[in-house]
Amino acid sequence: MAALQQTPIAFQPKSSLSSTTTTLRTAPRTLSFSFSTSTTFPSLTLTLPSRLRRSSSSAGGARMMAASAAGSYAVALADVAKSNNTLDATSSDVEKIEKLFAEPNVLEFFTNPTIDEEKKKKVVEEVVSSSGLQPHTANFLNILVEAKRIDLINDIVKEFETVYNRLTETELAIVSSVVTLESQHLAQIAKQVQKLTGAKNVRIKTVIDPSLVAGFTVRYGNSGSKLIDLSVKKQLEEIAAQLDLGDIKLSL
Repeated sequence: MAALQQTPIAFQPKSSLSSTTTTLRTAPRTLSFSFSTSTTFPSLTLTLPSRLRRSSSSAGGARMMAASAAGSYAVALADVAKSNNTLDATSSDVEKIEKLFAEPNVLEFFTNPTIDEEKKKKVVEEVVSSSGLQPHTANFLNILVEAKRIDLINDIVKEFETVYNRLTETELAIVSSVVTLESQHLAQIAKQVQKLTGAKNVRIKTVIDPSLVAGFTVRYGNSGSKLIDLSVKKQLEEIAAQLDLGDIKLSL
């Protein structure tokens, strides 16, 4: 979460936005696994509503059940974190999990039914060690592996974020820009979002989007329903709309 500064917020006028386009590329990472069988985790009990165990013949019903299951898992994890007074640390764990499973090969490995469950648990153990995840977060991942619901991990991450924001009175703002913004700029954006929403806390997530050309956008509110667009792309679209030559007649 970006730290909020008390300095006044002054968004730059549209004419001052840079027109430089930069594309950021991330080099692929290679995971090396070393296993240990001596680690033990505290128990984590998940109680799911009975409706989640019913079958559905329709694709729409299946999607609804999956969403409900993800929400139930997220609430269960948040409940454990809250009872342990580790809600913020667990949120940090979930962010690490989100980044890990954003890699297609990782998700493919864990959802592959031909790979033995114990192998998946050993990889979880390696991830726990390398990422510094808390024991109850590690146990949570093992429960998902055992229940064969690891395929829900990305939905669970989203649901947990919603639960966390509600419990901590936090407004999530997604800042999209062409290049990485400086921390002081993110702090100013957080301050402005807090002013607009009246939220107790503001959490900033950044996204690199080369299509914006320059400048940035800020999406916040329920499911990102509100948008502050200070991108050059938006300016160009507005200029293009104004330059409609269809009704112009030339005098010869």
